[in-house]
Amino acid sequence: MPEKDKRILILGVGNILFTDEGFGVRVAEDLEQKYEFSDNVTVLDGGTLGLKLMGPIMESDHLIIVDIVLNDGEPGKIFRLLGEDLNKACAFKNSLHQTDLLDTLAQCSIIGNVPDEVILFGIEPLNYKDMSAALSPELEAKLPEMEALVLEEVKAAGATYTLRTDKNPATEKIYVPRDTSRNY
Repeated sequence: MPEKDKRILILGVGNILFTDEGFGVRVAEDLEQKYEFSDNVTVLDGGTLGLKLMGPIMESDHLIIVDIVLNDGEPGKIFRLLGEDLNKACAFKNSLHQTDLLDTLAQCSIIGNVPDEVILFGIEPLNYKDMSAALSPELEAKLPEMEALVLEEVKAAGATYTLRTDKNPATEKIYVPRDTSRNY
């Protein structure tokens, strides 16, 4: 399949009501607000939908997931997991959503339609238990780095993107904005 025909799904998962737990969703929101992607790219706030994500996942050829990962590392450490590492990470339940994602990917596999490439960009959280729409300052500071990694992956998969302007504004509304007042 020509690179330009690959259907690429950027999937941010997490719960935005529990501090860093919402990091993946916040990355997806930022990407959607800042960039216009080629027609073969979909950016999706997957929240905590689990098996309800089967349709979008099965319709993609290249899946890029952003989530928090619990690896007992320093808060803000970024991991790029794929293949066997992704399976191990999911099997050991070191993210609050990867178990759901592993189940979802397994169900897609049973049906016979899993993306050719699945990549998880995970980040070690500082705080995922307190109820707040704010990210910790440590993870808030990592948003640009994570977004750059996802954009590199999109480009490597054969897609394009441009910065949004007032001539091509985002159409997605953010219903629960990030509370950045705690981060200063």
